[in-house]
Amino acid sequence: MLNLERWQEIFETIRKNKLRTFLTGLSVASGIFILVILLAIGQGMQNGIAQEFEQDAANRISVWAGVTSVEYKGLNPGRRIQMDMQDYNLAEAKNQDRLEYKSGVYSMWGQLATYGKESGSYRIEGVRGDYQFLENETLTAGRYINQKDLENYEKVAILGNRVNLDLFKGKKALGEYIEISGIKFKVVGIYTDPGGEREETRIFIPLTTAQRIYNAGTDLRSMAFTLEPQNSFEEAVAMSEAFSAQLENDLKTRHTVAPQDENAIHINNSLENAKRFYDLMAMIRYFFWGVGICTIIAGVVGVSNIMLIIVKERTKEIGIRKAIGAQPLSIIGMILHESIFVTAIAGFVGLILSLLLLEVVGPAIETDFIKNPSVNFQVAITTVFILILAGAIAGFFPAYRASNIKPIVALRDE
Repeated sequence: MLNLERWQEIFETIRKNKLRTFLTGLSVASGIFILVILLAIGQGMQNGIAQEFEQDAANRISVWAGVTSVEYKGLNPGRRIQMDMQDYNLAEAKNQDRLEYKSGVYSMWGQLATYGKESGSYRIEGVRGDYQFLENETLTAGRYINQKDLENYEKVAILGNRVNLDLFKGKKALGEYIEISGIKFKVVGIYTDPGGEREETRIFIPLTTAQRIYNAGTDLRSMAFTLEPQNSFEEAVAMSEAFSAQLENDLKTRHTVAPQDENAIHINNSLENAKRFYDLMAMIRYFFWGVGICTIIAGVVGVSNIMLIIVKERTKEIGIRKAIGAQPLSIIGMILHESIFVTAIAGFVGLILSLLLLEVVGPAIETDFIKNPSVNFQVAITTVFILILAGAIAGFFPAYRASNIKPIVALRDE
């Protein structure tokens, strides 16, 4: 690598064939550029999907009821299923050792909330204290709902940050009273949600209070659970699937719903959704790697062809070298050296240009499913190894051919 004469030969060859070397390098540079950009897009998609799952607890299981669509045990389809506290208590009792957080929910949409002259229409949700963690909410002031609030039917409210800004315009809200459907509630907490303003336009009150003021008895709109963490993602998914299946079966049994009816009971399992998305992302990444590698192979074939032409042009020179004692390995090393050099330089140019583009444009890209496309250090190192391997492959066959040239035949070459 430190042979000065060999370096002089390489640069002389490049100088004599500037356009040919440039076009050859361009194919390799574009291959690396495309590969890095594709991998960055794949990472951006993974970032975007991960952000979607961050809006709620990663292992959340949500349950809500619908309308039956199948006749069962003499009952006609079209029955609306109404869940209640008995469903919640049954699920809690059967899974005490597995549950991490849990809450029943009673929601009312489009309820008027007022403070002084300010008012707005918001979703009111009666929940238990665990719901803060089920929704992945962060308190910025005050406290959340506690057991005493539930037992005493307290009229306290936790406001989303958007509601706080709408009603209080930056003034202190804690300790103040707002009216919800004509009933006064004391503000005891303010929260933010990673889901943004859409999730922060809600007001949470104790579940028991919501059931009482809206004459709901023990009815629930939905239920939400998370399970205790497991040692691996696969174990967590397996436990989550088992819990979901058991819960669905219990609810269908209690409400006399046909086992095959998919419209009466709805269960959304975040871990199952996450597994499907991440499996899809793995396939997309493999596809991107395949496309990028194929593009690089096209560039490598171009480099190999050019090196074959170079060997042909230097046949007599190679014959002279062998005639005066040059070993086949030195001939192979000479050709490989030039091939790896041209491929590596072109590849690094493509790599640097792609990284610069991602550095400038990447942070500005934020859609629902693509966020900040980028590549990590491991990917960059992998592309470096690909460059070296590509250069070696591109030069090996021409180098092997050159090493097998017979001096007497080479010296006759015109």
